[in-house]
Amino acid sequence: MNYENILVSTENKIATITINRPTKLNALNKATILELHKAFKDAEEDANINVILLTGSGEKAFVAGADISEFAHFSVEEGAQLAAQGQELLFDFVENLKTPVIAAINGFALGGGLELAMACHFRVASENAKMGLPEVSLGVIPGYGGTQRLPQLIGKGKAMELIMTASMLNAQEALDWKLVNYVVPSADLILFCTDIANKILKNSPVAISKAIKSINANFKDGVNGYETEIKNFGKSFGTEDFKEGTTAFLEKRKAIFTGN
Repeated sequence: MNYENILVSTENKIATITINRPTKLNALNKATILELHKAFKDAEEDANINVILLTGSGEKAFVAGADISEFAHFSVEEGAQLAAQGQELLFDFVENLKTPVIAAINGFALGGGLELAMACHFRVASENAKMGLPEVSLGVIPGYGGTQRLPQLIGKGKAMELIMTASMLNAQEALDWKLVNYVVPSADLILFCTDIANKILKNSPVAISKAIKSINANFKDGVNGYETEIKNFGKSFGTEDFKEGTTAFLEKRKAIFTGN
């Protein structure tokens, strides 16, 4: 499919989705959110894709925020609808994909950009990356899950500070605060993420999808994460991947997983 605001490529079971609005520092607008939803949905449904990398075009920005011009004159109701639709179509959608998503943060990840990175399953940043949620400087708050996911990742106190001061973290600070898993030179970012993806590809896709669901369960209201883990652990025993994995182990050979 041809997109106007994103690029999608696939190689060796890894899909790379690149937000491609460099003149706007890859800012998220409604059209881009819809295209991202479609691209993630297609990747999720493609049996030949087992890992997704998400990044931004150019060297300046992953996503420098939302496109403010689209909502500057919104009413209360329109603002609430904007957040609800965005969370459903993209941010919650990405978090709950069964396919692992790695955010390759190649520059500014601000506002909705950082919220999108936090919705991914984990994050790798280039040395020039800068991250923050500056919404309060505009008289609004993060609306795409930022007030919820940031405390989960870095703790309540640090999240309160970062949101209330509207400050930016550099890459090393983001690493120290555990907002990202790694910081690497800009030129090595995609290769580094691809190396991690290749490690993931060696393992059972069906088990990974159940692990994602179980980990996420701990952060959902009214859901007992331990019960979800028990249920998904049990379900694993009924999969072809479990039979292959245990047989390969006993036969002292590498497993060949099919994702079934």
